Amino acid sequence: MIEVIQSYERHLHTETLDALYQMRARVFKDRLDWDVNVSNGREIDYFDDCDPVYLISRNQYTGRVEGGLRLLPTTGPNMLRDVFSVLLPDGEIVESPLIWESSRFAIDPDLASDGSRRLHSVTTELLCGIVEVGMLAGIDFVVSVYDARMARIFKLANCPADIIGVPTRIGRVMTYAGLFEISEEMRAGIAAAGQITGSVLRSETQVHAVAA
Repeated sequence: MIEVIQSYERHLHTETLDALYQMRARVFKDRLDWDVNVSNGREIDYFDDCDPVYLISRNQYTGRVEGGLRLLPTTGPNMLRDVFSVLLPDGEIVESPLIWESSRFAIDPDLASDGSRRLHSVTTELLCGIVEVGMLAGIDFVVSVYDARMARIFKLANCPADIIGVPTRIGRVMTYAGLFEISEEMRAGIAAAGQITGSVLRSETQVHAVAA
């Protein structure tokens, strides 16, 4: 089940977000060796202060945070425009109230430690969550910056992207900017790949940051 945390309620979920930041440090610094800032065992950056909507996957039996990501409107600060602008042609930006950005997609590394290429249930749950939240918010697309590893995962998850700009090697990995449609068709494809039935969001979930 996906827990949605919006900016106005962050103070009610400090322990959950702290667990997310610790997991991100283990994923992006310890496992992937990305150039990210980790302080006191937590990976937190500037965009976490820009009022994102967080999607958290929590184990229904243990309560452990097993995955998460954040969503930001492209009308404000976002990673594609402010960090990875090299992926777009000169002068081009993605900015619309109908397009949000997904970033820091992470899954507990313990869940993937066997090196399996199988699609993990937390992955499809989070991807379905993005689409469901997007539909609640009234947006049309989600844009994301991702590497070749995630491109393979999206393919397995029936989650097609329209590549925008030019794929570019950043550091050691080929990096892409992709546009993902928010639609019932997209959700159905991901749900079929993950054998998901019904909504992945808590029944009381509301998204107040509705697109204009």
